[in-house]
Amino acid sequence: MSIGKILIVIGDAAEALDTMYPLYRVKEDDYQAVVAGPEVKVYPLVMHEIPPGWTITKESPSYHLASEIAFRDVKPEEYAGMFITGGRAPEYLRYDQDLMRITKHFFATGKPVACVCHGVEIIAAADVIRGKRVATVAKCRYDAEFSGATYVNEGCVRDGNLVTGRTWHDNPYYMREFMNMLADARRSAAAA
Repeated sequence: MSIGKILIVIGDAAEALDTMYPLYRVKEDDYQAVVAGPEVKVYPLVMHEIPPGWTITKESPSYHLASEIAFRDVKPEEYAGMFITGGRAPEYLRYDQDLMRITKHFFATGKPVACVCHGVEIIAAADVIRGKRVATVAKCRYDAEFSGATYVNEGCVRDGNLVTGRTWHDNPYYMREFMNMLADARRSAAAA
């Protein structure tokens, strides 16, 4: 039985490891992972790696993942937490006004949010990271800094209700903290 719903934000070209590890990690602790995208459909995920001798990321096709709900239909008050994936998807998703509404809700209410890699483009566009410390992939450093955040080159950076990681290589670090945040929020709600 689910102990709460976690919104998993994806779109076309979301990074596979950025997405799949958190998807299964929240399920492991009995949360219901609800995959959301601009529309209810199957989204192609991608794999990002820096091949030997390269200095930039190579993108390759990967798995496909279906969303269960469109952003416009999400009622954020029904969710215990939010996970924002990386990959190329955030570059386009940050223009979705329903996703901006959802993102702002989580920050206004202090609910746990985890974000990795290019996902910082979404929280930067929502204007919710001013004055916060955030980790992200190095090539998104300026997105964070132009939005008033301080870039930190670490695998897990927590600032208030937000925990961030650089890339999928950091999954075990920032996801451990996200799961702790969710558990703390659940205990606080039960005690209230």
